[in-house]
Amino acid sequence: MGDYSKALEFYEKSHKIFEKALPPNHPSLASSYNNIGLVYYNMGGYSKALEFYEKSHKIYSKALPPNHPSLAL
Repeated sequence: MGDYSKALEFYEKSHKIFEKALPPNHPSLASSYNNIGLVYYNMGGYSKALEFYEKSHKIYSKALPPNHPSLAL
């Protein structure tokens, strides 16, 4: 429990696969960015987490309807 560096490693690997397999504004990419941000947040890297949360939100705002729950801040 709490092996954030290992979690980050695997999330980054899966994200690279998503980038190759999916279009640039696919919601799964946004979810992947969000997961990476969550790991950074749990590690105390708040500015790095925010960077990934913003990437996630940018994709979600393009890919989802304006009233979608994933866009709530």
